[in-house]
Amino acid sequence: MNNYSKNFEVIWADMDPNRHMRHTAYNDYAAQVRVSFMVDNGLSLEEMEKLQLGPVLFKEETVFLSEIRMGEKIKVDIQIAGLSNDGDRWKMVHHIYKSNGKLSAIITVEGAWIDMTQRKLKAPPAKLSANFNELPKTKDYQEIIKGK
Repeated sequence: MNNYSKNFEVIWADMDPNRHMRHTAYNDYAAQVRVSFMVDNGLSLEEMEKLQLGPVLFKEETVFLSEIRMGEKIKVDIQIAGLSNDGDRWKMVHHIYKSNGKLSAIITVEGAWIDMTQRKLKAPPAKLSANFNELPKTKDYQEIIKGK
């Protein structure tokens, strides 16, 4: 699969008193890219509801490298840093780039799929698992071994 990314224009609601993008807005854009990827690959919110399946985050880490100001255009990508063999656990990395190509932030998230009825982890549909596997992998990609 080719790289997956989305472009955004930073809005007023994303600003903090220091006149740059507030820290949580970076994570909001990364989350939007994850959701867009799922929707574009057949797992809309309605489909998740039918399957009683939802994503859950265990860990989210952001490294800030360069400030972003209001009205700037940014690009947010997604890469896979790890997957379990059945696809129920995953680790993703997002890079946020300014319009001049400068890397502004790196966001790493670790999560899984949860059965919304049983409240236990479960594997996603095979097609989505395959699509996750086709995303570009990070240089340090590692299979996620359960129980570690």
